[in-house]
Amino acid sequence: MTAPSRDSPTLGTLHERATTLWPDDPAILVGETGERITYAEFDARVARAGNALAALGVGRGDRVGLFFPNEPAYLSLFFGATRLGAVPVPLNIESPTETLAYVLDDSDAGTVVASGSGDCPERAAAAAARTPGTVTLAIDDPEPSVEYEGPTESYAATVASAGDELRQRAVDGDEPAFQPYTSGSTGRPKGVVVDHEGAVWNANVIRKVHYFDENERGLVAAPLYHKNAMAGAVKPLLLAGGSVVVMNGFEPDAVLAAVEEYDVTYLTGVPAMYKLLLDSDALPETDVSSVDWAMCGSDNVPASLHEEFRDAFDASMLESYGLTEGGPVVSASPRWGARKVGSAGLALPDVETRVVDPDTGAELPPGEPGELIVSSPGVATYHDRPEKVAEDFEYRDGRRFLHTDDVVRIDEQGYHYVVGRLDDMLIVGGENVYPSEVEELLERHDAVEDSAVVAAPHAVKGEAPVAFVVQAEDGSATAEDLKQFFIDVGPAYAHPRRVFFREDLPLTGTGKVDREQLEAAARESIDGKL
Repeated sequence: MTAPSRDSPTLGTLHERATTLWPDDPAILVGETGERITYAEFDARVARAGNALAALGVGRGDRVGLFFPNEPAYLSLFFGATRLGAVPVPLNIESPTETLAYVLDDSDAGTVVASGSGDCPERAAAAAARTPGTVTLAIDDPEPSVEYEGPTESYAATVASAGDELRQRAVDGDEPAFQPYTSGSTGRPKGVVVDHEGAVWNANVIRKVHYFDENERGLVAAPLYHKNAMAGAVKPLLLAGGSVVVMNGFEPDAVLAAVEEYDVTYLTGVPAMYKLLLDSDALPETDVSSVDWAMCGSDNVPASLHEEFRDAFDASMLESYGLTEGGPVVSASPRWGARKVGSAGLALPDVETRVVDPDTGAELPPGEPGELIVSSPGVATYHDRPEKVAEDFEYRDGRRFLHTDDVVRIDEQGYHYVVGRLDDMLIVGGENVYPSEVEELLERHDAVEDSAVVAAPHAVKGEAPVAFVVQAEDGSATAEDLKQFFIDVGPAYAHPRRVFFREDLPLTGTGKVDREQLEAAARESIDGKL
C-alpha cells in the first residue's frame, strides 16, 4: 500500500482512504469479463503505472497522451500519472487522426500510451507520426508491431517489471492534474488545465451531495475520456470507497446483464443511452431492482424519459449540468428532497452561478434566460490560450467567473434550466429560438419519441428550425400533423418548417446528438433555402 507523502489534495491519492479502510473490497469490476480489482490491487496498479511512466522518461509536469477504450489500464495510467506529478491528456479515440495529432502537438505530449486492442496502436501511431515533435509511443502489448518511425516501447513489458510502490510526488494544489480537450465543435479543441485542488474538490463535493459511500456500486458505460464517466462516477466513487463497474462500451443488453450480475445501485449516462436501455428487448427479462437512482447529463432530458425510466426501473432519474472547464460539474438535482423535472438542479456547494445578458453583461432577474457564468474552486483555465482566457474569464465581486456560452435560466428557488448554447441559437426574423425549446414542445406529442432541431437557411427569415423526428412505436403522425401541433402549443415563429422522420438520431462518440451531421443532412434535403 502506498503511504501519502503530503497533505495537499492530489488526484494520485484520491483512493487512499478507501484503500486503507477496505483493501479487499472491489474498486473496479470489469463488466464483460468479471475481473475483480480490489482497492489494494488497484493501488498497486496505480503505483506500477506511475513507475512505468517514469521508466519511459516521464516526469513532473510532462504531458502524457492516453489512447484507450474503457479498460482498467486507462484508470491505472490516469491516476498513476498524477501520482508521478505528470499530467495525463485523455484522448478521444473517436476523433479523426488530424484532430488527435493537433491535440498531441498542442499539449506538447512527449509520450503516448495506447491500448493494444483493436486498431488503437495503428491510430495512435498515425496521430503521433503527424506531430512535428518527437513522440514516444508506448503500446500496451508485449510485442507491439506498428508502422511508426519514432521511438516505440512495450508498455505491457515496462509495467510488468515496475515496482508496486510509489509515493505521491510533491506537487502544489494549483499545479496541473490533467488536461482534457473540449470537443472542438466551434473550432480547434481547447486544452483545459485542471489543477489537483480543483479536481479533488469537485470529486469530494459530488461524493457529498450524492451521498456516495462504500455501499454504492456505479456502472460506467460512457467513455472514460469523457467527464460524464470520470466526474460523475469514477472519481467520487473511488473517493467514497464504492465500486465502479466498467463496461468496455455501451451495448444495452450487456449493460442490463451487468446491472443484474453486479447488483448495480447507480447509473450515469446521457439521454441517448437511457433511451436505448428502455428500448431493449432484454429489459423485461432482467432484474434491475438493485438500481436506486440514475444521473443523466451532457444533453437535454425530455420529461418522457424521466417517466419511462421511473416506470421501468422503479427508480428516480436526476439531472446535472457541467462543462469541461467549469468544474466540471456545476449543478445537480438533489438525490433526496425537492426535484423539478427538466431542471439540472441546484448549484453545488461553493459554486456561484449568475445569468447575464450576453451582450451587456448585466445580471438578469430569476426566470429570464441568458448566458451562465460560474465561479468555483474547480473552474479551470485554458492551455496556451491567453486570448481565450482573457475573453472567457472575468472578476466580479472578488471572484473569478467563467463565461460558459451556455444559455440558462435560474428560477426563484435556484433551480437551473439549460436552454441551449449561444452558438446554437437561431434568429428567426428577429426572434430568438433555442432548439431545446422546440424539441421539448414537439416531444409533447404522443407520436414523438425523440427529436433534434437544427437551423436551415430561410429565404425570408434568414434561418428557421427544421426537425428530425423519431416516431414512437405506435406513432403515425405526418409532418403536417407535427407542424400544426407545434403551432397550437407554441409560438408560431418557432415552428419547424420541415420535419424529417428517421429511425434514430446520429450520435457523437460521447453519446450526444450529432447536430453537425443533421445540419448537413438538412441542407442537402432542402437543396437551397426554405
